[in-house]
Amino acid sequence: MSDIALPPAAAPETKAEPSLHRVMGPWLLLLFIVGDILGTGIYALTGQVAKQVGGVVWLPFLIAFVVAMVTAFSYLELVTKYPKAAGAALYTHKAFGIHFITFIVAFAVMCSGITSASTASRAFAANMSNAFNLGLSGSFGITAIGLGFMALVAVVNLRGVGESVKANVVLTCVELTGLLIIICIGFMAIMAGQGDVSRVLEFKTTGDGGVFWPVIAATTLAFFAMVGFEDSVNMAEECKNPSRIFPKVLLAGLVITGVIYVLVSISAITLVSPEQLGEGETPLLKVVQAGAPNFPLWIFGFITMFAVANSALINMLMASRLVYGMSREHVLPPVLGKVHATRRTPYIAIGFTTLLAFGLISFVGEVPALGGTTALLLLCVFTVVNIAVLVLRKDTVEHDHFRTPTVLPVLGALACAFFAGPWTGRDVVQYEIAGVLIGIGMLLWVVTVMVNRTAGMRPTGPLEEDVVRRGPKN
Repeated sequence: MSDIALPPAAAPETKAEPSLHRVMGPWLLLLFIVGDILGTGIYALTGQVAKQVGGVVWLPFLIAFVVAMVTAFSYLELVTKYPKAAGAALYTHKAFGIHFITFIVAFAVMCSGITSASTASRAFAANMSNAFNLGLSGSFGITAIGLGFMALVAVVNLRGVGESVKANVVLTCVELTGLLIIICIGFMAIMAGQGDVSRVLEFKTTGDGGVFWPVIAATTLAFFAMVGFEDSVNMAEECKNPSRIFPKVLLAGLVITGVIYVLVSISAITLVSPEQLGEGETPLLKVVQAGAPNFPLWIFGFITMFAVANSALINMLMASRLVYGMSREHVLPPVLGKVHATRRTPYIAIGFTTLLAFGLISFVGEVPALGGTTALLLLCVFTVVNIAVLVLRKDTVEHDHFRTPTVLPVLGALACAFFAGPWTGRDVVQYEIAGVLIGIGMLLWVVTVMVNRTAGMRPTGPLEEDVVRRGPKN
């Protein structure tokens, strides 16, 4: 990230900010990663993937898992090399040293998190209305509940990462329970001779009989269900010994979620045809109805509600920590890097990201292509991160860190760039939404430069001491 310092003569004496609290061990980090990846994606996208590819609905999830795993190796090298909260933005500036590109990368990641959390809050409100038979009609009631829910998320976030991660443990267990119910129902039905197992090998073809592009188009949707692992690097300053625990924990989290996705997909397509699975917004509920008609369906309403709640909590945790890290590296105004003296949480950053979420919930609402746009933004970021790994090989640090085989970031950059392209069949509206978001980011960048100049700050080159050793001390 850009390192901006006051001129020596003008540097005021400032009181050191308290450090973030290192409360996350390997098990809490594992649940954080699994809970971040699971959520809205698998509960809502299974049917849409089946609609694109047919019976081999598990294949796009598997391909998305492989692409995510390759990119995760790049993140592992960088987070163990530079264990700070800023994530992809820090890696981008360390590699390229261009302040504008650094800001846009950071903004894209932050925006994807806040937008996903805002959408999850509206989904929470809709599921709450159905679960409690509130009968809310129109958008006002849903918006009001969504705003209240987002305020609650902010309160949990303000209480501290310990409380937030403990809440994530509970919500992750609920998410896992729902998906395990689907897996058990599916495999019990298969053992009883119900359903049609042969569907798992049936492809939906194009007009010329091809199967490649339908699988690619479906993978662009399935990839949204695999994102989330990158959020964990923004929690590096709140983890115990991140350079040691991150590699095994992150890879284990990805493998766990990848296996669950494949098993859920097989169960779903065995019991429900691709055509039926692709109708409506509750594909897994149809699986329960087909495989266990006596199962209380209202329970799944609650499970889905808690699943999207976890997505909102995790995304807002990530966004606030990213803003905090950006401020510490002087890409955003320093006020956003303040840490509460008693709670040890970045309270200004939490308030800032919550206000942005309020705006999205109130004025943007639900965007049909939101999931695809989020994946599009992150695929572009992942392309940059994979390239940054190779560029930063020339930069050495004093401590030991993970090193990924060189071929993996090369493959990761090519794969992510490919899946971000229009040739995949991605809806053009996703590029339009992404263009608007990047335009907002450019405007904020201009404002930030003006604020820095007003404060008498000037950019300097990135210093190893600043990037690696500076920041809050324990």
